[in-house]
Amino acid sequence: MTAPRAGSSAPHPDGPAATQTAPPMIALRDVQKHFGDLHVLKDIDLEVPAGQVVVILGPSGSGKSTLCRTINRLEPIDSGEIRIDGKLLPAEGKALAALRADVGMVFQSFNLFAHKTILDNVTLAPIKVRGKDRAAANKRGMELLERVGIASQKDKYPAQLSGGQQQRVAIARSLAMDPKVMLFDEPTSALDPEMVNEVLDVMVSLAKEGMTMLVVTHEMGFARKAADRVVFMADGAIVEDTDPESFFTRPESGRARDFLGKILGH
Repeated sequence: MTAPRAGSSAPHPDGPAATQTAPPMIALRDVQKHFGDLHVLKDIDLEVPAGQVVVILGPSGSGKSTLCRTINRLEPIDSGEIRIDGKLLPAEGKALAALRADVGMVFQSFNLFAHKTILDNVTLAPIKVRGKDRAAANKRGMELLERVGIASQKDKYPAQLSGGQQQRVAIARSLAMDPKVMLFDEPTSALDPEMVNEVLDVMVSLAKEGMTMLVVTHEMGFARKAADRVVFMADGAIVEDTDPESFFTRPESGRARDFLGKILGH
């Protein structure tokens, strides 16, 4: 398993022994998921240490997005277990809501509140869920909007922003909860091509800062540039789990070679 990149923030400052005993930030064990008769996740075992960036690749219908959505129970699983920072993901209730607050998620669609300003979109959850006072939430919200390059848009509404700007608001909104993990489910697939890089640039900088990230994407450049690991899925199963250089230059499976041939051949 690839170690977190050099220069990432050390998640456990108590020395090597503490790091060795630390649980993975994300752990899936023998996860199974069906949609009716369709077995969409098969025997999924996956660990993501703190500070690592894992990109999930694979053809359409391979189970990538479903896997991503199970990690905060947007999709329930049939069997197996999922842990976040060592804690078992509950099926429902307040414990699930508390654990979900530690897992930021950015979707294809931006899911912003159309009737609220950009700043209000970012501060709503910290105020309602974390109990932050408005002044502190606004201060942190402005820092994050500055961080993603759209502080000047704070008083606008989502419909007044481009798709790339809206997705950057969605990232800022997730970061406002100070999550332990960030999940990205095809975050650029709904964007016009010229807007893709402005979102990927924010994601690359997050990766460099040591955020634990699991990213479902078709952006091969991002996978090569920012990932510590590439997980390749096909037919609901993990087929390969390796470093980007090995995956892109020496894929081991015929499925991965076929996938790369189609993707990189265009």
